[in-house]
Amino acid sequence: MATLTEKGTFVNNDLADVILKRQSIRNYDKSVKISHDEMTTMIKEAITAPSACNLQAWHFVVVDTPAGKDKLRSFFMHFNTPQLETSSAMVMIFGDTLAFKSYRNLWNKAYDNGQISAEKRDEVFKTFLPLYESASKEMLTADATVDSALAAMQFMLVARGHGYATNPIAGYDATKAAAAMGLDPDRYVPVMAVAIGKPAPDDKDEVKSVRYEADQVVQFK
Repeated sequence: MATLTEKGTFVNNDLADVILKRQSIRNYDKSVKISHDEMTTMIKEAITAPSACNLQAWHFVVVDTPAGKDKLRSFFMHFNTPQLETSSAMVMIFGDTLAFKSYRNLWNKAYDNGQISAEKRDEVFKTFLPLYESASKEMLTADATVDSALAAMQFMLVARGHGYATNPIAGYDATKAAAAMGLDPDRYVPVMAVAIGKPAPDDKDEVKSVRYEADQVVQFK
């Protein structure tokens, strides 16, 4: 049974299918376009992902125009051309190393909404806010990268819930990504690009990956 969201439905609400049958798709149906309303809904659902100290240090740039894709071509590696040329959109996900500057407003909003007490809000301000205000660039980058990777994974699963396929991509020149997207490269750290769309019908190049057995990657102590 479909689950209603604010602006649509999950056409696939089978958790096992969404998670276990997800695979990366390189070739998409060029005729499929995703509305900005639906894309915004999917991102809104994706950013319910966990984040360190609720910092939410992520930023999304949705590239779905020919001009935008031309900018991506300037720093994408050639082997990712099929996704770039055929996907409905390429979603660039960046880590925001200055997300803590909005942190006070975020927790004040939670207090104003009646979600937390004044005591809890003040505890956050005394504990987590100073940690980030005095943090090194390396720590801020690491936190933002982990946050954004979690949101990227959730976005891919949400996309499947909406009936779309995705492909996570790191094959690009990370030193050029932020500036090409009009962002401050000192603030925004490129984490991942995600191609999204409907798979091309009868794609003969589709590859189903082989996974390691669990006992090859797990230890119990």
